[in-house]
Amino acid sequence: MVQAFIFDLDGTLVDTELLWVDAMLGYLADRQAVAERTELMRIVFGRSWVDIHRDITVRFPSVAQVSRQQMGDELRAYYLRLRSDPMSIVIRSSVDVLKRLAKDYPVIVVSGSPHHDVEDAVQLMGAADSVRFVLGAEDYMPGKPSPAGFLLGAQKLGVDPAACVVFEDSWAGVTAAKAANMMCVALARPSEHQQDVAHADWVVKDLAEFSIAALLQRVRDRVPRSEAR
Repeated sequence: MVQAFIFDLDGTLVDTELLWVDAMLGYLADRQAVAERTELMRIVFGRSWVDIHRDITVRFPSVAQVSRQQMGDELRAYYLRLRSDPMSIVIRSSVDVLKRLAKDYPVIVVSGSPHHDVEDAVQLMGAADSVRFVLGAEDYMPGKPSPAGFLLGAQKLGVDPAACVVFEDSWAGVTAAKAANMMCVALARPSEHQQDVAHADWVVKDLAEFSIAALLQRVRDRVPRSEAR
């Protein structure tokens, strides 16, 4: 039985991850740190800001002493310059699914982005009335692929983790959802940086494909016969 839905943010509801990578490239270049885009993709995609900041400060000595708060504030200015049209980043079909599900089930957002960035994105999507609460990077540790954030979300909702469905787009996020014993739908849009999300219960190109009945059938089909008896 499904009792609640948990959405990732970046890459699932808003198309922002490459913008953050390019913002980090600019931020580091202005501080005499040379980085490769592909390297930053590995550091940024699907991961908590806490972990991203740690890896960046270890990898690039010129920013080693910059605090997480300071770097986040400075990096945001680069990101906002790249995000010329705020509404263009919204993945509309994903937000439509969120709003539809929220009519009958509790829906939350669990992200690795800073808490206030998650709240701002929910406002931008026009989904504030549909989301019970959000959890950002500061609200749980460790970050994905640890299940900590998803488990905290289920605890705050008072829901059995096994009755939760997670929507994710990254290897780290799917791994966290399955470690939490939750059902997981992975969004793998053809135009985006591809990640290994085959361990999700269902991989879709667009969340508009989602239905509860179809997910539950796929979950049943994935259970080995010896476990299903």
